[in-house]
Amino acid sequence: MNFVIDRLAVKVFPSRDELGNAAGRAAAEAIRQAIARRGEARVIFAAAPSQNETLETLRRESGIDWTKVTALHMDEYIGLPAGSPARFASYLSEHIFRYLPFKEVFLLDDPTLALDRDAAVARYKRIIADGPIDVVCMGIGENGHIAFNDPAVARFDDPESVKIVDLDDICRTQQVHDGCFPTLDDVPRQAITLTVPTLFSGAALVCAVPGATKRAAVRQTLTGPVEEACPATILRTHPNAALFVDLDSCDVSPGGTSES
Repeated sequence: MNFVIDRLAVKVFPSRDELGNAAGRAAAEAIRQAIARRGEARVIFAAAPSQNETLETLRRESGIDWTKVTALHMDEYIGLPAGSPARFASYLSEHIFRYLPFKEVFLLDDPTLALDRDAAVARYKRIIADGPIDVVCMGIGENGHIAFNDPAVARFDDPESVKIVDLDDICRTQQVHDGCFPTLDDVPRQAITLTVPTLFSGAALVCAVPGATKRAAVRQTLTGPVEEACPATILRTHPNAALFVDLDSCDVSPGGTSES
């Protein structure tokens, strides 16, 4: 089932696997188009279990010259050791970076550079400013966040491209739900994130959101007012964004009303 709310294309699939397959193919096509148009592509990747199927499909797609693709990193915790499997850089390496011959991979907090957090932010601002963003592969958090722009810190008109944020307890609890940390006390309280305008600057946004834990956030994204209290609602105003959901994560009808 496909429908549109405001400008946002919503694609509903019977299963998580079908959702991920479709989102991965959509991301692949957007990358191909960017390379055809510009000779290269700059792609922002989210790191979360919700992206597993999407990234698996994407990395198996044919017809992409990955040596022309620069990989950018959406968000990262502050305070985790370099080798921690809970770091988002570790996730992206495991699920996509190690498989493909990217032109470049830029990590938000590259441990090989030994930068303090302010220097890491300044470095990434320069990287973001170095060219356009062609594709954003993203999700939505249980509190409606995009990247680590939680409701309390999200700004649709943020003057920064990259910033340090405090994580709210709903966001931190989600990391426990996702199996990334054993307890809430283990989840870092701060992170570096790309801001809402940086994500929104992408020429194509591919947003994959499976699972029942995201149902309330998806409902609010599709039916609530477009406001920073649910940062993901801004997706409804993007000229080329698609939201991929399954029957567990979406209970909204084509008319924009809840079916539950």
